[in-house]
Amino acid sequence: MHIHILGICGTFMGGVAALARTAGHKVTGCDRNVYPPMSTQLRKLGIEIHEGVDAAQLDVNPDCVVVGNVMTRGIDVVEAMLDRGMPYQSGPQWLAENVLQDRHVLAVAGTHGKTTTASMLAWILEDAGLAPGFLIGGIPANFGVSARFGESPWFVVEADEYDTAFFDKRAKFVHYRPRTLVLNNLEYDHADIYKDMDAILWQFHQLMRTIPGAGRILLNGADDNLRQVVDQGCWTPVETFSTADDTEWGARFTDSVERHIGIRGPGGQSAETRWQVGGIHNLENAIAAVAAAASAGVTVEQSAAALARFQGVKRRMERTATVADIAIYDDFAHHPTAIGKSIRSMRRRYPGHRVLVAIEPRCNTMKMGIHKDTLAESLKDADIVWMYRPDDVGDDFEASLQPLGDKLRMFDDYDQLVDDMSRRVLGGDQVVFMSNGGFGSARQTLTAVLQRTRSA
Repeated sequence: MHIHILGICGTFMGGVAALARTAGHKVTGCDRNVYPPMSTQLRKLGIEIHEGVDAAQLDVNPDCVVVGNVMTRGIDVVEAMLDRGMPYQSGPQWLAENVLQDRHVLAVAGTHGKTTTASMLAWILEDAGLAPGFLIGGIPANFGVSARFGESPWFVVEADEYDTAFFDKRAKFVHYRPRTLVLNNLEYDHADIYKDMDAILWQFHQLMRTIPGAGRILLNGADDNLRQVVDQGCWTPVETFSTADDTEWGARFTDSVERHIGIRGPGGQSAETRWQVGGIHNLENAIAAVAAAASAGVTVEQSAAALARFQGVKRRMERTATVADIAIYDDFAHHPTAIGKSIRSMRRRYPGHRVLVAIEPRCNTMKMGIHKDTLAESLKDADIVWMYRPDDVGDDFEASLQPLGDKLRMFDDYDQLVDDMSRRVLGGDQVVFMSNGGFGSARQTLTAVLQRTRSA
């Protein structure tokens, strides 16, 4: 079968493409912007990518068109697909019907931590010899790919609450019908899709309705919004996790710099290990992954041993360079809660070092001003904040950041921002670029400038 994928370079749709190719299908696709690493990953699989959204690409008459949620009415290729009466479906629907059928699906949902938790879970299962399949919204360093078909009944999927497609406004995760569900946390997000918190709670409860009674739900016991979801009705056994002492699953740091962790489970199960990641948010992610892995028969001791070998996820506080004792990181954080947790973790892991943050507000929720009252607070623990100001943010964006005072440096030009950074960074600094986009290649540019001027 020839499958043509619209919006193929997105992380999710690129994963769908990889799975389809592995299943033996001919796969092609298109996107407005074709760039690494996804374009490289797909071309290595023999997938032809068309840059652009013109109608002519459909002249090859694929057997099925799989439509990504970035595609809207009015786009030439979408209108041609409809006018010609071509068969089409969404990415989540294709995944559910062609990959997830007859698999034990372990889904990770929530506002924050989905990618890291799903990556940890997939690695724990892999380390235990279970050879899982997975589709994750990032690239786990242990695997080097965002998706694979797998060789067992186990399949890990990052369960995103964003809408499915222009013709299906349900959340993606409703399609997956998991047997094991992790609910990490729940906050208001995706203001371009959901008008308020109640709308998000409703979607999460639709997911809850799909979990069989013989399945398992792992719930962050410290999250009140998730409790509301459960209180609307739940037909599946629930186990709670948190860093507190009153949940079935728990964990703690056993040192002040977050290099060692202790994990406990029901029935007196416990284990300790050293790991490569840090942060209270990642500790919560780890507990959730360990609890979910238990549904596949993996013991706490096995999970702890796997976490010691977990190498992290691309673009999740990933150290990309060290130049003249200046450490440079790439981080996907773009919500105030995630931003604040990442900064506080860096301060604990590197005491006595300055933590410098460059941030690009790119998501629609941020640009719409939904987080204007909490963004400054999330950045308060940074020593210097370089803020890129997009043209399309609200008029009150800059005013909302005034509590940062002299530590705030704001620019509307990437080159000027990098120039200012290059003059202010010092040896020993931990420099974090935060964006869910490319940040105008500012991180790469700063690295090159420092290599040229500080390496001698």
